Amino acid sequence: MDNLVAPPVVVGVDGSATALDAVVWAADDCARHHVPLLLVHCYSLPTRGYPDMLVNAQELLTTLQDLGKQWLDEAAVAAVAAAPGIAVQTRSVMTADIPQLIDESAHARMVVVGSRGLGGFTGILLGSTAAALAAHAHSPTVVVRGTTTADGPVVVGVDGSPTSEAAIGFAFEAASVREAPLTAVLSWTDSLLEGRVQSTLFATAEGEIVQEQERVLAERLAGWQEKYPDVPVERLVVRDRPAAALLRIAEHARLLVVGSRGHGGFTGMLLGSTSQALVNHAPCPVAIVRPV
Repeated sequence: MDNLVAPPVVVGVDGSATALDAVVWAADDCARHHVPLLLVHCYSLPTRGYPDMLVNAQELLTTLQDLGKQWLDEAAVAAVAAAPGIAVQTRSVMTADIPQLIDESAHARMVVVGSRGLGGFTGILLGSTAAALAAHAHSPTVVVRGTTTADGPVVVGVDGSPTSEAAIGFAFEAASVREAPLTAVLSWTDSLLEGRVQSTLFATAEGEIVQEQERVLAERLAGWQEKYPDVPVERLVVRDRPAAALLRIAEHARLLVVGSRGHGGFTGMLLGSTSQALVNHAPCPVAIVRPV
């Protein structure tokens, strides 16, 4: 990683305001974890819209390179201003953005992007592109959007499956280094109640399901609470759809953490309408953590 000793936090830079927000958020994380920051800009020659009679390809390439350098320099200044003393490197690559970020993620602590983009990163979080980054990045992916607050809890979505362990661990660590409380949310819907009622000839009450879900949540958190005794934990079992529950509870959070795979209420969280709701409407930065 070009003289980077510890795995860096990688940020996609494209000249947009949201990319600078991502840089500032990532710089703060780097300072808290004592790791370097790597700013990456991707560019490519357009395949249409620039007739040869109007612009020379080499001139256009030089312009793109100069513009990318300007954006990277601005991002580096913003990073150092936000977190003086962190190590910052920049990288400009003539390639497609998503494959490059995925490649960088193999050696990264995490990859951080803004919620909207320009240039090479335009639409990075719209449709299949967001799903590709979340599904294939080798490290956690953080989408910086909404309001980044200095207080409030870290909120984590728990689905009761072993695959959510990575997200829970990420959330506890994030809360610990920020000296923040943690809110763990397990969501269940009417379909669970209906299935249970049918299987037991209408003998199961809603209260019993709530108790069972509370037990599952406590079991999932137990080991992590022992590892991070400094983190105050609030457990919430809610009867609601995952996206609606998390969007509501994370309204004043500093970070929302979810796993990329799960079961029950969180099935396919990042593959359909639920993922779009979190990415496009979350009131705070969102961390997407794949199973280890």
